[in-house]
Amino acid sequence: MGTGTARIDGNSLLLGDGVRVRFIRTLRLPETGTHPLPPGLGEFPLRRVEDYAATVPPAMGKRGGVVLPMYLREAMWLSFAGSGEPAALQVGVGKVCAVSGEPWGDGPSSRPQNYVVLPRQPWLDGINSGKGTVRQFVAVPLGLGATVEGQITGEETWGGVQLRSFPLEPGALAAWREEERRRAERMRSAAPAASAGFGAACAPMAPPGSAGPAPSPAMGLGAGGTMRQEVYQDTRAPADWADVPSARVFVHLVTPPQWRAITGEEPPPSPVDRAAYTQAGLPWYEYGDDDATDLSPAPALTDVKPVGQWIGDDDAPWTAPGPHQIQPLGDAPAPGKPVVDGDW
Repeated sequence: MGTGTARIDGNSLLLGDGVRVRFIRTLRLPETGTHPLPPGLGEFPLRRVEDYAATVPPAMGKRGGVVLPMYLREAMWLSFAGSGEPAALQVGVGKVCAVSGEPWGDGPSSRPQNYVVLPRQPWLDGINSGKGTVRQFVAVPLGLGATVEGQITGEETWGGVQLRSFPLEPGALAAWREEERRRAERMRSAAPAASAGFGAACAPMAPPGSAGPAPSPAMGLGAGGTMRQEVYQDTRAPADWADVPSARVFVHLVTPPQWRAITGEEPPPSPVDRAAYTQAGLPWYEYGDDDATDLSPAPALTDVKPVGQWIGDDDAPWTAPGPHQIQPLGDAPAPGKPVVDGDW
């Protein structure tokens, strides 16, 4: 059962007291080549499973958590923010760690590292393929073997996304707060400096519609195209992290018809065409940090085949963005009702 509190705030998930996760719609990359970061095209809407007890399938109701709609082969990325206090966030795709490729374990581990470090890691666009790259999260149905879960475990039982956040243990947190206090004093004694950040204007996208009986959800995440993005290595000792998570949550992925049947709301419109986006001169992004160390490739994840090899080649046209379209990014800068956790 759950160990802490997760809440929905707008279209964000708040885990415990300090971690905020948003699920961002984006352009799906070609499965060949290495690409800059695609843009954010708005947030996926989130709903609590317990608010739809009469229309969710029994398995979903048992697991609890939240639900969001995705189109077949739609891509997403996860945006992270919070209070500023350090946290270790585990990200599972069908209960396979998106960072290490290992089965969903217990607490934070450094051999191999099975979490991202917040606030150092501002986002995660896909599974860790190492050498400064990740492979994009892309929605695919269960049952074909195309998901990361299916390719690594040989089964497709869970689907969805699993999140678990760990704070620093009390001694390490007290030491961090003292160092932050001293740093703030040093900054006050120096000349004021402006700080840069980034943001994206996103809005809810799910007006109400008509409800109906829901088929069983059957969506997971496979691996798409490759982009330039680091998954940063933790510089702390594993013992600095708490053994018990501050919160965990199961994120169910459903098709647009399933979303309509469960919630009675219309799903978001179909994804933007990537060729039209690029040809319109709109921006792509680059992000890097010379002061941080990227994790090594996760052996299990490097063998995951792209979804196109399972459900057909990607024949959509592709126009690479020009250098003038690629923009550099800086570092990332009241809760609702609790999300009920279940058995998973």
